[in-house]
Parts: sequence; structure tokens; C-alpha cells
Amino acid sequence: MHGAKFSFGSCAKMAQTTRTGLIAFEDGTVFRGRAFGAVATNAGEACFNTSMTGYQEILTDPSYFSQIVSMTAVQIGNYGICPDDVESDGPKLKGFIVREVSPVASNWRSNISIQDYLKEAGIPGVEGVDTRAITKKLRVSGALKACISTEEITEEEAIKRAREFGGLIGVDFVKEVTAKESYRWDPEMKQSTPFTVVGTDLRTIDDRTKKPRFKVAALDFGGKLSIYRKLQHHGFDVHVFPASTAAAEINAFKPDAVFLSNGPGDPGAGDYAHATVKELIEDYPTFGICLGHQIITHALGAKTFKLKFGHRGGNQPVKNLETGKVSITAQNHGFASTREELEKAGAIVTEINLNDHTVEGLRLKDKPVFSVQYHPEAAPGPNDADALFVDFYNMVAKHSG
Repeated sequence: MHGAKFSFGSCAKMAQTTRTGLIAFEDGTVFRGRAFGAVATNAGEACFNTSMTGYQEILTDPSYFSQIVSMTAVQIGNYGICPDDVESDGPKLKGFIVREVSPVASNWRSNISIQDYLKEAGIPGVEGVDTRAITKKLRVSGALKACISTEEITEEEAIKRAREFGGLIGVDFVKEVTAKESYRWDPEMKQSTPFTVVGTDLRTIDDRTKKPRFKVAALDFGGKLSIYRKLQHHGFDVHVFPASTAAAEINAFKPDAVFLSNGPGDPGAGDYAHATVKELIEDYPTFGICLGHQIITHALGAKTFKLKFGHRGGNQPVKNLETGKVSITAQNHGFASTREELEKAGAIVTEINLNDHTVEGLRLKDKPVFSVQYHPEAAPGPNDADALFVDFYNMVAKHSG
């Protein structure tokens, strides 16, 4: 792994800060509150997340690169930060907005508070603001450029910096978060076994030694570590490749299957990935999640578009059009695939979001290829869609058989 390193030391009660902070939006609206985390000023796209728990996974999810995240949950930080639960090598967002930061981190697995974690990572946070008002603003106005600051800065300067942010459309942020070189994920299986409470048999069922394992090439567009854990646990040996890896290099590796990860930015900006995936889906069983789903969309010749305020949280209802089943899913995306173009390109739209009827899944008629817009690994969120990893394994087994 690459990037910042964090010293996980013991923590208990944190002193309340007296520093002030602000969030300024491109429309001139300013919210003031109490500063926490790093002393810094950052600009990015403001969005909100409706998850009740899982702030650590949200902080470290590479898909949030360049974004300022506001949480709708009332209190954040009450269980601290656990080094075993991170989704990457550190926080990837530009700023964090909460109603209240817990002054106490109470969790035997936690080794550092959220305040200190963000401070070490250089990420500013603001608490004590009306996050309901921010959520309503973003729902009505759509995603807005914003500036978050815990420094001495005027409101006028903050608004100016928000307006100067370039936005997400047409920008390839994948190159900022992808692996620098290929590597084998968790070869000793130390991180891929579900957590078990000592003295119980909770989640100890493990049939990894009872079935053949398959070699999967994972193209890293900003992949969450939870996805790699799930793949490994469900029978795959995961080999991670940088997003810019050419199809010829993947072919030389001779994988049994290909996985396309989540990631940040505009899915239409990665022409190199579109070309690579267009080649790979001709020869390998392929599964895509989130940005990976959108990359398949472009590889097929269809298009994506930017949503008004995106889907971010652990309570998004998705209906499978083939089975009628409804799942509650974890989601984090600001772009979506165009259904008409997907069907014109020969794909079958398999799932839709019941809130706005946007595309949530697809499969190809004549190839072992499928993808979903949501996150079946959850982290955080419900486990309704965990069976998709089993579906992927069975698809690869059938293709290899």
C-alpha cells in the first residue's frame, strides 16, 4: 500500500475544540461551526451520506476523492478508528462535516480518535453545523462546489475558492488513487477471514479449502479493501493491477476472471480503461462494481451522466427486474448509466433504483459479464447483496469447467 502512514495510539476522551471552522458553497451560502481534525483549507464537491454507522469506511473510501462529505447521522466518532477496518491507506476525501463529534471514543478495537486521525491525515472537519439544512440544500440545488476551512479565512475568500474548484465532470481522478504497481492481495489470508468473537463460533464457517480457487485480475480504479476481502473469502486469489494496465499485460497474467473496482471521478474520462475493458470482456468472466459498472457501460459504447446529488448511504432500495427481489443496498456514486443506450448496445438492464429508477445493474446476453452500480460488499451498509460474490464464483467455475 502507498500513501500516508498513521500512528494508532490509545485514546479515550478528547478535549472539545475552541477553534472555529466554516463551509462555504459556490452559491454564497456559508455555515460556521467548530473545527476539528487538521488546520487546513480544501475545496471540493459537497455531498451527503445517510449511513448511520461506518464513518471510518467512508473516510477511507477512494471513491470520495475530491469530495467534502456531510453526514446526516447526529453523532460521529463514538467508536473511534480501528486500523483493521480501513478501506485504503488513509482518508481520501477533502473535508468532513458532522453535527457532533463524540468527545469519547469507546471501542476496544479502536486505537485512535477520529479527531486525531483526521489531524494526522491533514483533513479538516467542522462540527456544530445544521447538517439537515446542508442535506436539504444539496437535495434541492444538487451537488455544489464547496470550500471547508479550519484556518483564519474570510467568508469571501472561502466562497471564491469554492467557485474556483474545477468540479468532477470530465476529470479522471482514478490516476490519483490507483495502485502504483501490481501486487497480490493478502497472500497469507490474514485480512480475508470475517471477524470472529473469541469463544464463539460466530461467522467461523469457512469452505475455502473445500472448493477450487480461481485467479482474478482486479483492475484498481480506487478499489475498497472490503471488496478484495470479499473476493478472497469467496474463493478468489486477488491480484491487483493499476488502472492503466493494458489488456496485453492482463492476458499475459492468464487470469480465470477479471474484476473492475469502484473509484472516483467521471467514468467518461478514462478512455484508456474503456479500451482495455472492451478487450477483456471478450475473453474473461467479468464482474464490475460502481465505477467498474460504469466503465463497462462505456466499453459497450453507451454513456453515463451526472446525477443531481448522487446516491450515498446504506439504505438505497434496488429491484432486480429478473427475479422481482428488492434489496437494500449501500451506494456511493454521483454518475449513472443511461438505460436506453445500454439496451441499444446489447446489454440487459437487470436492476433499477426504486427511488429514481436509474440503472443499478446489467449483464451481457452472450458473455459471462455482469455489474452493479451499488456496493454488495457494504462496508458500511446491509449485506442483502452479498450473494453476488457467490454468483461471480459460480459463473467463473462454469466458464472454467
